[in-house]
Amino acid sequence: MPAFLAAMSPAPDRHRTARFEACFLPHLDAAWNLARWLARSDADAEDALQESMLRALRYFDSFNGENPRVWLLAIVRNTTWTLIAKKPGQGVHESLDEDLHLLIDGGPTPEAIALVASDIAVLQSALDALPAPLREIVVLRELEGFSYKEIATSPCRS
Repeated sequence: MPAFLAAMSPAPDRHRTARFEACFLPHLDAAWNLARWLARSDADAEDALQESMLRALRYFDSFNGENPRVWLLAIVRNTTWTLIAKKPGQGVHESLDEDLHLLIDGGPTPEAIALVASDIAVLQSALDALPAPLREIVVLRELEGFSYKEIATSPCRS
């Protein structure tokens, strides 16, 4: 049993804990990826993920059973933004420098862009350059496979 589950109470309900693990542990990698991309550091992502899993376990009884991945990632998103907002000098809303992101005719073809995007270092750099809210949408859509509808209708999106 993961340490964060054992720490919740001295004698957790084993059946409830087993249901929780079966429901959410398959999505732990997706939760880590989202926390890591939003927090931008392993240590902050670990904190956010641990707090998220504790919250998910705490409110597991309110989970309606539909799409556990979306429910868990909504908790991860909210928890990560809360932790980021509490850190001094960290802002959730970053401005987009439009001068750096001008669209110029005659630029690279879609094929060339796709080839460049396949390079992991280039992709990571591009994601890091995006403002946090836009980075979140790209991560959910392209890395986690959410549909645009899931992103738009997620209970955590404001």
